[in-house]
Amino acid sequence: MEIRFDGKRALVTGAGKGIGRDIAKALYRCGAETVAISRTQEDLESLKAECPGIHTVTQDLTDWEGTREAVTKLGHFDLLVNNAGVNRMANFLDIFDTNFHSAFNVSQVVARSMVERGTGGAIVNMSSYVSRIGYPGLAAYASTKAAVDELTRAMAVELGPKKIRVNSVNPSAVSNAMGRYGTGWGGDLEENMKKLTAAIPLGKILGTATVT
Repeated sequence: MEIRFDGKRALVTGAGKGIGRDIAKALYRCGAETVAISRTQEDLESLKAECPGIHTVTQDLTDWEGTREAVTKLGHFDLLVNNAGVNRMANFLDIFDTNFHSAFNVSQVVARSMVERGTGGAIVNMSSYVSRIGYPGLAAYASTKAAVDELTRAMAVELGPKKIRVNSVNPSAVSNAMGRYGTGWGGDLEENMKKLTAAIPLGKILGTATVT
C-alpha cells in the first residue's frame, strides 16, 4: 500500500544528516510539504540540491526563544518529527538541550497550533534503544532518550483527546557516523559492533533509511 501525505505539512528537526535527512526526503517524496530544520547550513544546501521542493530553515535548536520564534513563523503543521539529537563528548546539559529540550520546545509550539486549528495531527519523537538498556559510555545520551520516552507518554495522554497522536521510535544503532561514534565508546569499536550486531534479532545493523 502506497503511503501519501498530499496536502499535509510536515516539519522535521535535525534534518541535515542521518535519519532526519532520510525522513525529510521520504515525506517529501510522499507528497508532504516538508520543512527541514538543521543548524548546519551546508547540510541543508545539499539536501535542497537533492530535493529542491523541500523548504529549509537554519536554526540552532538549543536557542530556546530563537527556536520558538522561528517555528511559529513557519505556520501550522500536520506532522512533526523531533529528530534533532547529538551523541558526543560534550557538556551534559548541552546534550540535554539538543536531545530533549528541543523536542519539548518545538512540540509546544506545533501542538498549540494543532489544537487551535482543531484538525489534529501527529508528533513523532526520535528516541533510542539505549533508553531501555544499559550501554557503556552512553549515560548522558541514554538519560536524554529516557526523558524523551517519558515526554512522549505524557504528550500522548494529554494531546490524544485533541486528536493528536504522539509516538516515539526507538531504533538500535544505525550505520552512520553518529551510530559508529557512540558504539565505539567504552571499548574497541569493532568488538562493540560485533556484540551489538549479535544482540539484534535481524543480525545486522540497519541503515538510516530503514528507520523511516
